[in-house]
Amino acid sequence: KLEGLKTIAVTTNGINLTRLLPRLKEAGLNAINISLDTLVPAKFEFIVRRKGTNLSSKATVLILAGMCVLYLQVNCVVMRGFNEDEVLDFVDFTKDLPLDVRFIEYMPFDGKYCCFELLLGQK
Repeated sequence: KLEGLKTIAVTTNGINLTRLLPRLKEAGLNAINISLDTLVPAKFEFIVRRKGTNLSSKATVLILAGMCVLYLQVNCVVMRGFNEDEVLDFVDFTKDLPLDVRFIEYMPFDGKYCCFELLLGQK
């Protein structure tokens, strides 16, 4: 640990977190940002580009991480036509967990091109 360093954080999609968490915590990890854009297993596999990812283990990761670190935050990028119908499900899922949820607006860029059709703004 470095003197004066107050926070050691990691941002992850959570896939390897259960395996790595003990060593990360031993190294001083005290904050985790988990990117979780959907609670639907098929959509989650699409986002992480991995088959066989069990979403129920994702919920377990959230609960375990909340108990094992000082601060846990879930970031959810809201996208039109993909997960905007899940916002209330996220609120319900996380309301009693010791974590913060941030709903983030989709950044409409894919390499050199804009993807405004996925943008879910105030309108």
